[in-house]
Amino acid sequence: MRALTWHGKQDVRVEEVPRPEVVNPTDAVIEVTATAICGSDLHLYHGRVPSMREGDVLGHEPMGRVVEVGEAVETLEEGDRVVVPFTISCGACWFCEHDLYSLCDNSNPNAELARETMGHSPAGLFGYSHMLGGYAGGQAEYLRVPYADVGPVKIESDLTDEQVLFLSDIFPTGHMAAENADIDENDTVAVWGCGPVGQFAIQSADLLGADRVVAIDRVPERLEMAREHGDAVTIDYEDEDVYDRLMDLTGGRGPDSCIDAVGTDAHGTGVVATSDRVKQRLLLEDDRPTVLREAIRCCRKGGTLSVPGVYVGRADNFPVGPLMNKGITVKTGQTHVQRYLGPLLDQIESGNIDPSFVVTHDEPLERGPELYETFNDKEDDCIKVVLRP
Repeated sequence: MRALTWHGKQDVRVEEVPRPEVVNPTDAVIEVTATAICGSDLHLYHGRVPSMREGDVLGHEPMGRVVEVGEAVETLEEGDRVVVPFTISCGACWFCEHDLYSLCDNSNPNAELARETMGHSPAGLFGYSHMLGGYAGGQAEYLRVPYADVGPVKIESDLTDEQVLFLSDIFPTGHMAAENADIDENDTVAVWGCGPVGQFAIQSADLLGADRVVAIDRVPERLEMAREHGDAVTIDYEDEDVYDRLMDLTGGRGPDSCIDAVGTDAHGTGVVATSDRVKQRLLLEDDRPTVLREAIRCCRKGGTLSVPGVYVGRADNFPVGPLMNKGITVKTGQTHVQRYLGPLLDQIESGNIDPSFVVTHDEPLERGPELYETFNDKEDDCIKVVLRP
């Protein structure tokens, strides 16, 4: 089959690779009809995530039709149309039983690699390094889905692929970020990063009752999308001081909740942001905590910081003193996607949200390598890429 494969920093190729088959009785195989490039795929593209191997198949936002099921699969059958979560979860361990699906104890066959770095292993993920399982990803014509009774959600309506595809990751991720922000009525919520996850965090903050959402970025088309689809107040951090503007908007108190939808490759202005980029290039730190520092500084006393943005290792000059003294609650984590599939599909089917608004590029899989570059460079007004195998 044809698939997008990783060959090192900024080297993605379309290649012929073996077509997957059922390996375990709880597996299914899907023929992929749509898949997407995620912002966190760019961390792989830049070589930020350890334990990638040349030839690894990329991608963790797929959907398609079931073409084969293992003998123990009970909820799916050939022909079913499904969206596949990026988190691989067994459904039976303590964490899955407590709806903490991204922390599954059993789905990472390389758990020891993760334990060496983190102390414990989270769940296995599609297409996201051997430390997190070494699973082939979904930017391909076919995908093997382990624990098929736990992951995929069936789409039984005539909703388009673009309307439901993002249940695989970015819609639940943005929603969990807003849920983790502990939003109350009359709250002001500040969202750093207006990429796809940020856009869904903005939408979800509104759905959860925020009085006002402030969107922070530097890319004009992303800020425009936040204004048009999220009714957000916007701040271009290259044109104005974020802290000063947020204090003006909140009467000096600061946002009640702050959401970091950026993560390890945060940009910024000034000496400290430049220092982060230099330290990262010299391997003196793994992550650029520019947004984390700014969000901690801006967040009101006793507020909440929600972090859906992906971080991979060490961050230097982290303001733990202000974090502690301001009494800020921090909530983080990969998304427990399976927890949200039913409720968010209901939101789509009821017409409360149409997630397809983020799609700017819908192209054949063969154009994947050049679209990785376009997405990375933020060219051609690119916000979200859907690929068609």
